[in-house]
Amino acid sequence: MSQQIFTVSALNRQVKAQLEQHLGRIWLSGEISNLATPASGHLYFTLKDERSQIRCAMFRGRASRVTFRPEHGMQVLVRANVTLYEPRGDIQIIVESMQLAGDGMLQQRFEALKMQLAAEGLFSTEAKQPLPDSIRKLGVITSPSGAAVRDVLSVLGRRDPTLEVIIYPSLVQGADAVANLIQMIETADERDEVDCLLLTRGGGSLEDLWCFNDERLARTIYEARLPIVSAVGHEVDTTISDYVADLRAPTPSAAAEVLSRDSSHHQQQLMQQRQRLQRACEAQLQHQRGRLALLNARLNASHPRAQLATHSQQLDELSLRLDNALHRTLSAAEQRQRQLTHRLERQDPALRLPQYRQSLTDLQRRLQRAKDTQLTQAQMRLQGVTAALEAVSPLAVLSRGYSILQTEDGTAVKSAQQVQPGQRLQARLHQGTLDVTVQSKSE
Repeated sequence: MSQQIFTVSALNRQVKAQLEQHLGRIWLSGEISNLATPASGHLYFTLKDERSQIRCAMFRGRASRVTFRPEHGMQVLVRANVTLYEPRGDIQIIVESMQLAGDGMLQQRFEALKMQLAAEGLFSTEAKQPLPDSIRKLGVITSPSGAAVRDVLSVLGRRDPTLEVIIYPSLVQGADAVANLIQMIETADERDEVDCLLLTRGGGSLEDLWCFNDERLARTIYEARLPIVSAVGHEVDTTISDYVADLRAPTPSAAAEVLSRDSSHHQQQLMQQRQRLQRACEAQLQHQRGRLALLNARLNASHPRAQLATHSQQLDELSLRLDNALHRTLSAAEQRQRQLTHRLERQDPALRLPQYRQSLTDLQRRLQRAKDTQLTQAQMRLQGVTAALEAVSPLAVLSRGYSILQTEDGTAVKSAQQVQPGQRLQARLHQGTLDVTVQSKSE
């Protein structure tokens, strides 16, 4: 059987559809890195942990709602849709909201546990126990030194002084509070000495109330034999314990009002019915939200906005690449200019002139030395030639007392045959000359 052959574009398109359909919206925590903020107003960054990373895009409309300025290295919690960026084939997430890690992480864990326990049926109305018609003994699980126990005892003392109260002291905050609360519920169940239990404490931050969002405590409340009323924090505070308890009261004082004998059975039933209706509405709302999210995912996959977002992201990528290319080109040009400037500076005549002047000075000195040397050598040769010439010069012979006889025309007389008696001759001496007359001659 032949297998289908995909093009790259068709494969990326199908993978994108599968990711968006089956994963949809998720919560994700991590550290921001590679943050880019182009002029379009979109945000592009990477979320990473110690072993992995994933690309993220947050478009301008969503990014403008972030209440803080994202920065490199910041730990954040984001709500996002998983998708695939088709041009590169990269898995990425499109971020819808972003908040700092911490309280955001706690809120996300709260919502995740709430959905899990609701799916298991721990919040269902069928699992709720009705409160006794007549409560003679009430067990209160709380801190014996807190404001909640004082409020409860004050209301009960005013409305029904005959109601017996047994305090099961427990921590209501901190790392050991969950185990302590579980132990008190199990102890009250084992002793079977009260008609109903009130689990309560005063208001606080989400972190202060976090022990009442523990899964172990929720399962202990669900499995307890005694009916349990939860009254944790102020009216706006909601915990997992409130959802799993048989009845939730908005405040410790309101719980005391409900549990005291002045409250009629109809008031209790009304509150229970109201809470059942509220839970049913929340369950239906949760179901409809799930359907809406699925439909939104399918709509977003085919909505022109998705294509527009992809094209916008491509435009931002090309813009960033262009900026980087221009920066690299400019850097290369600046480097080339610096190199040429350096070479030009090295060829500057003003810099080489001292070198040439020094060379000229050296050559002049060498020329002068060569001239002096040649002159000295010439003088020495002249002296030698002069000495040799003087050694053979007739003048040297004349200096020894000899003389040279010359006729009137300057001819040197070498033989007596050249002259006649009476002929006038000139005798050249070493110093001066003499006019002589030949008296006689002998050959």
